Amino acid sequence: MTVVYCYLLIRERDLAVASTGRATMELMQALASLGVEDTALTIEERSTLDHSGYLDLGVVMSPRELEGYRSHLAELHEVEGEDAGKEVHQEAGTRRLSNLVDKDPIFEKVITNARLLAAIHHVLAGPFKLSSLNSREARPGHGRQPLHADWKESVEPGDYHVCNSIWLLDDFTVDNGATRVVPGSHRRRKRPGDSMEAPTTDHPAQVQLIAPAGTVVVFNSHLWHGGLDNRADNSRRVMHCYFCRRDQPQQTDQRRWLRPETLNRLSPAGRTILDVAEVTL
Repeated sequence: MTVVYCYLLIRERDLAVASTGRATMELMQALASLGVEDTALTIEERSTLDHSGYLDLGVVMSPRELEGYRSHLAELHEVEGEDAGKEVHQEAGTRRLSNLVDKDPIFEKVITNARLLAAIHHVLAGPFKLSSLNSREARPGHGRQPLHADWKESVEPGDYHVCNSIWLLDDFTVDNGATRVVPGSHRRRKRPGDSMEAPTTDHPAQVQLIAPAGTVVVFNSHLWHGGLDNRADNSRRVMHCYFCRRDQPQQTDQRRWLRPETLNRLSPAGRTILDVAEVTL
């Protein structure tokens, strides 16, 4: 190995370390500006996230905010029609929307919630960014998903890449197919398909997330989870505010999809959360 090649390798390593250091500093500054403090989560809440893999943050959205999100999503469905959700995923029996941050200023409040960000930071234990903000509406008779983890392979406990949150726009009930989770499954070093013949079936340890509209539940995305059949007469609406480690690709590439007017109106902290702080127009 030549001296020049060794120098280049060392230089590349040093630049990567410096980049990570800058990303960490920028994120910490953004979190501080949003009021994210060490006391944002209690010791018990952190322990619940560590061991169970999910945490109910309680009712976070006011009735007025709930109605605002519902009405804006309904309007977007009317505008986008059959194209709704195409940026990420379309699913039979559900209505989906993607890239919500780019579509109305109301959604920036979702990605900058202090308690949520504190939970995400605790799970990912390092620099992170928004991966996507989407919505999903499971219609009556539909909505069942196989138990799954939001990562392509199993990981060692503590080496987590992704963390999600569910923003309940309707009550979550047994009848309308509230999301199920398997507590502690994020620490099993396995994915559902590794130990279940049919991940669409019920798991003996699964728990349904029963909670009122306005609630936010954050969960380690390596946790086994999935929606169930909606047996009620009305749709079940949620938003998914999903984060990944800073070194991972986003589900929705913000640099590709964000319009100039969105970049202009985002707060500095919002731009950092989206990992577009240095983007120039």
